Amino acid sequence: MVLDSFQAGLSWKTILHKRKGFEKAFRHYDFIQVSKFSEEEIQALYSFDGIIKNKLKINATVTNAQAFIKIIENFGSFDEYIWKFTQNKPIQSAFESQSQIPAQNEIALSMSKDLKKLGFKFVGHTIFYAFMQASGMVNDHITSCFRYNEIKNLK
Repeated sequence: MVLDSFQAGLSWKTILHKRKGFEKAFRHYDFIQVSKFSEEEIQALYSFDGIIKNKLKINATVTNAQAFIKIIENFGSFDEYIWKFTQNKPIQSAFESQSQIPAQNEIALSMSKDLKKLGFKFVGHTIFYAFMQASGMVNDHITSCFRYNEIKNLK
């Protein structure tokens, strides 16, 4: 989710080249540690060369870690919370070409709105559709891709 949020407005190539920097800056994505970042630690990230130096996105990452903890407290786990949007099963698309794959859908819009109500930042519906694709919540491999049936047949 961190990389998806930072990617907004940028290319994936840019983000992926800085992947190790993000991992270091955000303590191997340990949301408990990130949720407790002091103002000094946050300020240090504004000049950390290993990541995108966007203050809004950096601050959102800390805010989101705090909101993530609240979701766990209220729903038992983030997994329990997020999969309810797809009735606990992946969405199976059947696109024949890359050009058919959407950048968002109604479920991502619904997730985005709910996450924003719960205090998350930088979780727009396009960002969250990318999260759905990356996490396996939606199978958007084109039907001729060797991965399409592999993923479709996962239980």
